[in-house]
Amino acid sequence: MYTGRHGSTLQESPSWPTQSGPYVVLIDASSILEAEMLTSWIREASTGVLDSIDVFRVPASRRQRRYASVDPSIGERLAAEDDPLCLPVRIVWLAKERDGVRRVHPSDLLKPGDPRDPNFLLQHVILARHRERCRVVLGEPARCSDLKKRWSAPTGRGAADGTAFEEFVALQAWLALERSERHLRGLRYKVPKFLREDLFWSRPFQAGIQRLARQEGSSEQRLRKRSGRYLKEMAAQHSPYVIDIVNGITTFMIEAAHHGVDYSREDLQAIYKLGETDPLVFLPSHKSNFDHLVLQHLLYENELPLNHTAGGVNMNFFPIGPLLRRSGIFFIRRHFKENEPYKFVLRQYLDYLLEKRFALEWYIEGGRSRSGKLREPMMGLLAYVVDSYQRGITSDVVLIPVSIAYDQISDMSSYAAEQRGGQKQKESLRWLLFFIAGLKRRNGRIHVRFGEPLALSDHVGRNEDLTTPGGRLAVPRIAFAINARINAVTPITAISLVTLALLSEEKHGLTVSETSERIAPFMKFVTERNIPTTDDLPFTSHVEIEVALDALVASNVVHRSDGLTDRIYAIERGKRLAAAYYRNTIIHFFVNAGITELAFGLCTVRESPVVRSAIVERALEIRDLLKFEFFFSPSDQYADEIREEVGHYTINDVADEDVVEFSQGTFPAKSPIVLRPFFTSYFVIASVLALEGSRPLTEDELTDKALLTGEQLAAHGDIAAQEAVSTTLLATGIKLAASRGLLNASAQDRETFRSELREILDTLNTINEWEPA
Repeated sequence: MYTGRHGSTLQESPSWPTQSGPYVVLIDASSILEAEMLTSWIREASTGVLDSIDVFRVPASRRQRRYASVDPSIGERLAAEDDPLCLPVRIVWLAKERDGVRRVHPSDLLKPGDPRDPNFLLQHVILARHRERCRVVLGEPARCSDLKKRWSAPTGRGAADGTAFEEFVALQAWLALERSERHLRGLRYKVPKFLREDLFWSRPFQAGIQRLARQEGSSEQRLRKRSGRYLKEMAAQHSPYVIDIVNGITTFMIEAAHHGVDYSREDLQAIYKLGETDPLVFLPSHKSNFDHLVLQHLLYENELPLNHTAGGVNMNFFPIGPLLRRSGIFFIRRHFKENEPYKFVLRQYLDYLLEKRFALEWYIEGGRSRSGKLREPMMGLLAYVVDSYQRGITSDVVLIPVSIAYDQISDMSSYAAEQRGGQKQKESLRWLLFFIAGLKRRNGRIHVRFGEPLALSDHVGRNEDLTTPGGRLAVPRIAFAINARINAVTPITAISLVTLALLSEEKHGLTVSETSERIAPFMKFVTERNIPTTDDLPFTSHVEIEVALDALVASNVVHRSDGLTDRIYAIERGKRLAAAYYRNTIIHFFVNAGITELAFGLCTVRESPVVRSAIVERALEIRDLLKFEFFFSPSDQYADEIREEVGHYTINDVADEDVVEFSQGTFPAKSPIVLRPFFTSYFVIASVLALEGSRPLTEDELTDKALLTGEQLAAHGDIAAQEAVSTTLLATGIKLAASRGLLNASAQDRETFRSELREILDTLNTINEWEPA
């Protein structure tokens, strides 16, 4: 063991392996000092060993590796017939211990170099003053014969690819040392460090380049260089040093803007038990720029490997881009449909991460929700993962739905501006500084919930043909199942409940007592259906409701008027979109009840007596109108859900058991509060179409006209639910109109659509005036 010029031996040095020799020791050293220390360890640890020991240095894995070549004498030694045992060894430098944990602190940014990868001068200093921070690590030994088998395997790097055996052995030595080092540092630092050597020069990657070169009529050299650029542009480049620094910054930001993160450690640990056998793919909801930081923070604090998270190239700007890349983000271009080499590199990169069981993460919605509801799922990356599974890259893939909910979010002002037709602010250094400056006010707690995991093997066959009409639905079904599971575990928050109450009143504000009355039926519904809530629900006193209302006052969403006998809370002028955002985060729980209620209301207008089958029929019609807003079950299953929903209401005791009499005792009615904003938005679209007669309209033209028309109707009092005039809801209305061919239709068809929506809004107004029986 090393004594040298610095005295006593190193702590906790490994013992010499028990397997028989001869031995080939492969030293991975970044400096002369490290080489001396390892040579000393070999001499001391091998005392009494009779078999021959040959020692070689491989290119340093930490420093100056890019252009270093492997010593050919390693290959010459391994060509002998004695099948030696290869032993990789390395020196590991540990960070300073703080509160029992060895991690880099943001204050270390003020000091020269990475404490885990010190330069040769700092190595001498650490060894002299903090010897406990220096350790010898021995990688898993391997027989030369076993390495040759792996070298020649179809996925290996054999001579057919021009890769010398000694280069493959050096790579395997690095990988073995990385695994051993993780046992010392912790699982949070499980990162792929040798992509170029382990992925780019692998036989499948190089064979793919050859195939692409033939298809595109290009030279292999040109395609190889182009693919290398794509991989470098795309791949995450984890750095333990940056991982620690980013987590320190993230902790500061979370503590500055929120009162902590609410989640289950047990649920998180159970998920990673699944990850011991199959790769995990985390699919979170996307409400805020905080989302990635929050989930990575939870993984880091629980000493779990950090995810490889897909990010848009719009976030790859200085200085945030390099930090994100080194903490686990891999950047993907937004448009690459016609770029076959780029698609090939992305597929190979995902294959590699899945095969090595590195956890993936991306937002199933693609971008942040500006309305509070889950957006329609994006299928691209999910299709790539399904393809990898079908090609046998991994035995299975476990998808993890994740709900990340906030009491309030810092992004709200920009969301509201975009909903009124403003442009999304481009990500830049200036944007980042404004975002950080906006963290001065605390926004309550962050709530992370993990949905029921979904195994790909349960939803798509290994040999299933996904090009058939039925097969093409496999990936969308999986995506919609993920969104449904996210919705199912999203907790109802105090803020979302009080905004729901305040938005139910168009003309004036509410007292705390009146707010409590508006909330009560919804809270009863939540309790009866066992819907998840945050810890501060249900409300047990008016004081708790007042706390939630005052939190909205602090964020300028709600205005409070202090009167002589009471306080009145009303949504601030121009802030209904912000309030609607919080309401919309929980609205999915009440949609079926609202649709059932509306269906009954329509039936009372169209027919008498009202029968159960008619309610189901009307509900399916309403479902078809809202199909782009919410994630509904298939028609047959949904009809059963409505029949079950009808069963929650009073059934008239008459001879015909199918005749239904709705109980009006569960008030206020849910459908006006839940559904009116969406149908109002659709009505605005229908009104513009009707005004234009039969003139064809583009989607952009229709959006501009709808924003102006909606503002006009709201200002004149012709529509309630002023929050309906938002780009997100109008876009869904346009999508509905387009699906019915109304962007290029007759004036009569457009007027019929408008009349259909007018009837629904009139019915909602009637329901709103129902009184308890």
